[in-house]
Amino acid sequence: MKKGVAHCIVFGIGAFFYCLIEILWRGRTHWSMFMAGGLCFLCIGNVARKLRNACLLYKCILGSIIITAVEFVFGCIFNLWMRLNVWDYSRIPFNIRGQICLLYSVLWGILCSVCIPIAEKLYNMLLKANRYFGKSFLKRTAVKA
Repeated sequence: MKKGVAHCIVFGIGAFFYCLIEILWRGRTHWSMFMAGGLCFLCIGNVARKLRNACLLYKCILGSIIITAVEFVFGCIFNLWMRLNVWDYSRIPFNIRGQICLLYSVLWGILCSVCIPIAEKLYNMLLKANRYFGKSFLKRTAVKA
């Protein structure tokens, strides 16, 4: 399994669950949230992998910052520029242009306490599969054929 395939799997899982969480939380979602969720899970998975010795709190803070940044960029594109009104945090205190707010940044950090260990386990599983199904596996099957 190539790294690109592993990244696609992580992206897809994050995209699916981000949309599921949004449907459970507010009753609807948007296709752009599929893209945002995949990107967020991919990013926090890579942070978790690269900082595997860091404490979970530190990873959660970084994860919250990453998700909030992705949410801000997507909000500026889809809500402000394209005027699709996917979400609006303007009524929530401490918001920036109605696209991000302190409350949801804190909630993203809490959610990261669950998502980061899952992402770490998923990456470890995919890396083990990569070693098992890597070049040696291809050589073994080519000789038999």
